[in-house]
Amino acid sequence: MTALLAPERATLSRLHAPTLCTLPDAVAENVRRVRTATSARIMAVVKADGYGHGAVPVARAAVAAGAEWLGVTDVAEATALREAGLAVPILSWLNPAGVDAATAAEHDIDIAVGSAEELRQLVADAEDPVRVHLHLDTGMARGGSPLDEWPELFAAARAGRGRVEVVGVMGHLPRADEGDPEANAAAVLRMRQGRDAVLRAGLGPVLVHLAATSGALTDPATHFGMVRIGAGLVGIDPSERTVLTGASRWTAPVVHSALVPARTAVGYAGAYVTDRETHLVVVGVGYADGIPRELAPEAGVEIGGMRHPIVGRVSMDQIVVDTGEAGFPRGTIATVFGPEGGAVPSVQEWARWADSIPHTIVTGIGTRVQRSVA
Repeated sequence: MTALLAPERATLSRLHAPTLCTLPDAVAENVRRVRTATSARIMAVVKADGYGHGAVPVARAAVAAGAEWLGVTDVAEATALREAGLAVPILSWLNPAGVDAATAAEHDIDIAVGSAEELRQLVADAEDPVRVHLHLDTGMARGGSPLDEWPELFAAARAGRGRVEVVGVMGHLPRADEGDPEANAAAVLRMRQGRDAVLRAGLGPVLVHLAATSGALTDPATHFGMVRIGAGLVGIDPSERTVLTGASRWTAPVVHSALVPARTAVGYAGAYVTDRETHLVVVGVGYADGIPRELAPEAGVEIGGMRHPIVGRVSMDQIVVDTGEAGFPRGTIATVFGPEGGAVPSVQEWARWADSIPHTIVTGIGTRVQRSVA
């Protein structure tokens, strides 16, 4: 009898694992929303593992919805996309560990270079031609060639012909999240100057790109030949002027439940004390999984169709939730965030509760949280 019961007990002991489910239909809808705002080409930027949503599923959904390019941090990320069967042009523009020129050439990966020094090194390393986008500083002083160094950069590009081919020019909007054409007018002017200077240097024709999500949605003057959509793919408009669709749902199980009396201290240092008899449940995610440790008092999760507050300090592996008169047994599913609205918190709400930005919420979800694709 014991042998027969053991498998059943093992099954009953399992819970729904904490899971981030990526929603490709939402990614596609966000790409289509950008398409209504621009006639420029769309680059889907899937760096940071697709903003925490999985680079490959996000890239596939974006390309299927009409994105013509992909953008990544380094050649390794681009190679993984190629190995997954994605054949559209890919640009790698940060390259923190340098550039493997042979791999870039082999897999048709475009490389952004922001200085003559970088370009000369790429020329020296390249045996087969590498396609290059010249990265110009358009007002951020955070990478890209400053104005007074453009002649040296262009001269290095001309000297490197045969090993590098200049096909693009790029910059960044320093106040992109404001969604204000006036705020970014200087960057647009600098980008136009850069485009014209490249052409005068005999390096054209080139694809020009400057805008990210907010510029693409709010300011046609920033669009040039292509816009780069990263956060927007997963439902984040940094300017908060356009409502996009959240592209993931984070769920986790209740792992413990108890009815406690008034004046019960909760969590480390008793930072919260109950003011009445209430039900407390423990949800199996914490700051090691991406729950911000410092949260506003209104932070909460959805359980049983209602939003309930997180109480006490966030622990490494757990949060405590006050569910009031409603008790929920072990194994009940809590929704940390999702696109549904209502009782389900959004990523934007989590960012406000943590005094941060939505980008940090979605990219900070830890590896213990399982990933799935709807």
